[in-house]
Amino acid sequence: MVIKRSIPEMIFDSCNVLFLIFCSFLFLYPMWYVLVSSFSDVHAIAAGEVSFWPKGFNADAYKLVFEDQRIWTAYGNTFIYVIAGTFINLVLTTLGAYPLSRKNLEGRSLIMAFIVFTMFFSGGLIPAYLNVRELGLYDTRWALLLPGAVSAFNLIVMRTFFQSIPDSLIESAKIDGAHDFRILLRIVLPLSMPVLAVMTLFYAVGHWNSWFPAMIYLQDRNLFPLQLILREILIQSSAQNMLAGVTQDEVFRISESIKFATIIIATVPILLIYPFLQKYFVKGVMIGALKE
Repeated sequence: MVIKRSIPEMIFDSCNVLFLIFCSFLFLYPMWYVLVSSFSDVHAIAAGEVSFWPKGFNADAYKLVFEDQRIWTAYGNTFIYVIAGTFINLVLTTLGAYPLSRKNLEGRSLIMAFIVFTMFFSGGLIPAYLNVRELGLYDTRWALLLPGAVSAFNLIVMRTFFQSIPDSLIESAKIDGAHDFRILLRIVLPLSMPVLAVMTLFYAVGHWNSWFPAMIYLQDRNLFPLQLILREILIQSSAQNMLAGVTQDEVFRISESIKFATIIIATVPILLIYPFLQKYFVKGVMIGALKE
């Protein structure tokens, strides 16, 4: 059956399409500009000649970046923080959300009130720093892994998702003699793949983009994550150690190309993860955010 559309409807749909195309261009062009600039000639970048396509293809910036040992060390550290941190986040968030989703947990409303309170009020940066230092976590990897081990927002989303699982499944398992951990591992988690995928994406992206805690809690440069090194290159212009043997006149031009190349190198890995989790993303967020 073909539904005949009126002229106002077609005009409205056309305007929507044009608006979305325009928004997509605004979102994608900055990344595209960084990409084409990273492969452009340094003189073209300095002269402002780069817009949509590379000018004078040149990949020397990537060569200089990959020859810098700081990048490889920071890459390794970042993967450690992302993998270990996301694992800790998922385990603790799951162990916190599942009991709070059960109606037979006494005092769960009071516990949830305390958790929600932390979303609006915190002790501040200085108490957090003193706490990390007194616990012996300062200048260790644990300073980046433990303080943010559980997100109150993510815990609430996961708790709401667990509440959507029928109670009859859990009651049937208890009748068969299953304890809570067995129910969680064998029944609840297999049914919670969408929300687990979303939590993995949220936590992993958070760890990948994190640089401020490392700047506050770390002094050993061998523990620095990639984003902190990227910050030094972009803001503090610390790319000079990559430019040994380069004349002073070329330092500024080449350093600009290095900045673009470093941004691409730091961004591409996390972009590659999203397509594998995309099919769970909307479903997990919507189910975990709504309560019937």
